[in-house]
Amino acid sequence: MNLRQLEMRLERLEGFERPTARLEQYQTPAPVAARLLHHAAMQGAIEGRAVCDLGCGTGILACGAALLGASAVTGLDIDPAAIDVARRNAGMLGVSVEFLAADIRSPDVDWAGLACDTVVMNPPFGAQKAHADRPFIDRALELAAEVYGIFNEGSTPFVASYTEGRATIEEVIRCAFPMRRTFAHHRKERVDITVEVIRLRRI
Repeated sequence: MNLRQLEMRLERLEGFERPTARLEQYQTPAPVAARLLHHAAMQGAIEGRAVCDLGCGTGILACGAALLGASAVTGLDIDPAAIDVARRNAGMLGVSVEFLAADIRSPDVDWAGLACDTVVMNPPFGAQKAHADRPFIDRALELAAEVYGIFNEGSTPFVASYTEGRATIEEVIRCAFPMRRTFAHHRKERVDITVEVIRLRRI
């Protein structure tokens, strides 16, 4: 499946029914999700691999990984309503994904049982709560040797410093992230921001 074919499939997926600003529930745009996943696949990190999507929301990255031939995919999100949408999206695409409603910081989850080859994620950018992405980075590096994450523009120096001694940054890809009007405080129908897709490799 080429990049455009993947993007077209992902564009069909449902978004959040009632997005919550506190959780920074912005739908990951299909072009960004497709680019991350296609690039990871070209690096051998998806097909035949166990993949986990942390903070999966409505499941776009998890479903895309399954479309690209991951051997097993797990999506985890704190919001049960988002998980319901993610399950519908997986069903619509005809892919098999295990979705779990849980907090990535919870000690009650069997994290050892979720160990995988690759983590894909679009963690909170920290607009509502500073450093909200840190628990995602920590958990991702605990679970997998390869991590592909979407971060706000300019985050690379922070990620490099925060993961020093634990991981190395292998690549950074910058791309446009069209953010549509989602919450009452948004003034414009659409704003294009730039994000960094960062590939981390655990040491």
